[in-house]
Amino acid sequence: MPVPDVTLAGAALTEARAAHRDRSGRLRAYDQIPRRPERPSDYRKYQLPVPPLPQQSFVTSGYDLDLPDDEQRRGAEMKAVGHGGVDLAQKRGTKVSLVPLEHQVGDADVLFVGKLFGNSVVTHHAVREGSGVRDYLVIHGHLEKPASGLAPGATLPAGGVVGYVGDSGSPGVVHLHLEVRRAREGVSLSNLGPGELVQNAKTVACDPRNVLPLL
Repeated sequence: MPVPDVTLAGAALTEARAAHRDRSGRLRAYDQIPRRPERPSDYRKYQLPVPPLPQQSFVTSGYDLDLPDDEQRRGAEMKAVGHGGVDLAQKRGTKVSLVPLEHQVGDADVLFVGKLFGNSVVTHHAVREGSGVRDYLVIHGHLEKPASGLAPGATLPAGGVVGYVGDSGSPGVVHLHLEVRRAREGVSLSNLGPGELVQNAKTVACDPRNVLPLL
């Protein structure tokens, strides 16, 4: 078996424990991979699946994973615990293109097409990290529709069309939900059902800025 060349790998990312209080006041704990300090905080410095709008705010979806509990965003419809997506506002129908992750091995492949965060496409990316290769998934959610003919098992090269921006699952709020998660050791992503893809026991939310390529 070939040994990964560590000179081509990214830093080994470390999980951290975080928590927030849900709407009932119960403290809910989860794991997350926070942004490495040396990575730029401004999302405009990264390659994104859709071009950012001039006044893009890059609202963190669900909960702001690395913020103290009293600073985390709340909302009547926010039910997810510990997911680290970012909302990218764009015009309805804007093409969503696949962005390969830094230190990715080969092309990405399609893991899931269907209902998750509205119409969603989930892609799988093998990434050189530390002394090995780790499995990551990228969720593209609230699509108007996936790209025609896209199905699990399909290979997607850099720039391949994932789908089109919409508001499925979030009526009236047209945007792309972009979320990156790393599979836990020993977990096979291909064996997970749609709901399991975002379970903290199976995958860990990763700040997208750790793995998105810089411009």
